[in-house]
Amino acid sequence: MRKLFDQYRLCLQLKCACGVFYLGYYAVVTTNCQIDDYIPASVIFTILIAIGRLTKLGMKISIITVVYNAEAFLKDCIESIIAQTYSNIEYIVVDGGSKDDTISIIKQYSGFITHFISEKDEGLYDAINKGIKLATGDVIGILNSDDVLADQNIIQQVVRTFEQNKNTDGVYGDLNYIHPTKMRVVRGWKSKQANFNDIEEGWMPAHPTLYLKKMLFEKYGNYALDMGTASDYDLILRFFHKYKITATYLSLLMVNMRTGGVSNKSIKSLLLGLANDYKALKRNKIPNAIIVLFKKKFAKLSQFKR
Repeated sequence: MRKLFDQYRLCLQLKCACGVFYLGYYAVVTTNCQIDDYIPASVIFTILIAIGRLTKLGMKISIITVVYNAEAFLKDCIESIIAQTYSNIEYIVVDGGSKDDTISIIKQYSGFITHFISEKDEGLYDAINKGIKLATGDVIGILNSDDVLADQNIIQQVVRTFEQNKNTDGVYGDLNYIHPTKMRVVRGWKSKQANFNDIEEGWMPAHPTLYLKKMLFEKYGNYALDMGTASDYDLILRFFHKYKITATYLSLLMVNMRTGGVSNKSIKSLLLGLANDYKALKRNKIPNAIIVLFKKKFAKLSQFKR
């Protein structure tokens, strides 16, 4: 199991060492003795080492998982984050008031969760916005409770990509849709390096693979709550097309996403999803919205495995 929160262990170590230092310093001041009579050199060394390591942790990545009655696959999701080799991760879990065993599962992993709240919300994207408000990281990513990071080096690769592309605002990659229980690949979403013009051709990055700098949310806003299942598409259109952010494609399978999402459950929900997508395109003033919508849907045909 990876050291998910090394920084907290180091902070605790630093606090303990500083406590010993303070007591020793107090003794020196009150007795006029030499400092090394009361403060061992090892304590001073520990303080210096801990400070040094804390300053070399690298950028903080905030990962938000929204849950509601998610007992079936939540453990897989959490454990895929715990397994990451990159340590400077802030993990935020937002629960919508689950009635099943979701809360008890979350409590089992409380040592790896930085922030946890459980309260009623206005839906998935309201809960994500709550997570964004709590986030203190440089970069924010979303991992749904049914989904898993594809391997233990994903976040390390994301950080490396940001570090190698100093001016990039976001990083995204590839995604597999998998059967909920059999874990076989149903669809494969292979992305590409794109720009805002590709939005007008129906392109979008796979949202579960998208990691964005926090300052983008502060400048351009969070997820809209009146867009239904297209709230993520609306945000992508706003960031990528309206504000023309720069994003770097990471040619890597980043997420395994279980099929059966909110927008894919019935004919009615599919039609509602189309309507919401069209609404998002119109709101963000994408030219030829109806054509873009059909291009977006048609592009999915190439994702199905033969």
